[in-house]
Amino acid sequence: MNQSSLDLPVRDPKPRSTGLTMMIDSGLPPAYFDDVIEGGSPYLDFVKFGWGTAIVTDGLDHKIETLRSHGIEHYFGGTLFEKFLLQDKLDGFRQFCRRYSCHYVEVSNGTIVLSDASKADAIRTLSDEFRVISEVGFKDPGRSDLVPASHWRECVVDDLDAGACLVTLETRESGRAGICTGSGELRHDIVDELLRDGALVGRLLFEAPTVGLQSTFISLVGPDANLGNVPATGVLGLETLRLGLRSDTLTCFEAVPQLRSATSGLAVGPIRR
Repeated sequence: MNQSSLDLPVRDPKPRSTGLTMMIDSGLPPAYFDDVIEGGSPYLDFVKFGWGTAIVTDGLDHKIETLRSHGIEHYFGGTLFEKFLLQDKLDGFRQFCRRYSCHYVEVSNGTIVLSDASKADAIRTLSDEFRVISEVGFKDPGRSDLVPASHWRECVVDDLDAGACLVTLETRESGRAGICTGSGELRHDIVDELLRDGALVGRLLFEAPTVGLQSTFISLVGPDANLGNVPATGVLGLETLRLGLRSDTLTCFEAVPQLRSATSGLAVGPIRR
């Protein structure tokens, strides 16, 4: 959609397999939801109805029809999966997802006591009907902080081997859990461990609810980093980050190290830090 003379990163059109954007719906009013989807549809690949909001959302069918008309997939938060599992109602979860024509489901163990092996079994069970997006990491930052980076990688690989098509890296909507500490600092040891394996990068979905996290992952991975938990107000803003049109990533993708200002004659270019 670049209608300017600027040299910008090339973004694949939908349907795409990299550079995915997942917006989280935390209970937007239907009319507001429609406006957000219409304005952001070229840049949106998924909408996740956060945690258990799907149970209490009036007009859920209408929202899903809006997404379908714009070529955007939907799924429900992993916490809802965990609630069904907590009550031993995995078949009920399957039926609920069928009811709302889900092609994708999220499988997680971020809150309940569920072993990684049992989570992998659930992925295998559900992947016969749905495309499974798993999630790694706990919602309690105290628990997540105790998990070494090597174990994060093991969990990611195990989930992919079990049949997950993408693995989400937890941060919650606050950006203060999972791969982030309780104070909001990114655990670079986890990110470095995962990015060492180039084959994994395209299968990772980084939860990035803040501009800071979004710009960090784009700087590390590139404009085609898969990013999720993007707030409704941040969809277009994220796309400008991907294209280097916002201060945080303005100099990241410039092929020419230094340009000369046509108006002042002063040298301008990427700031070296």
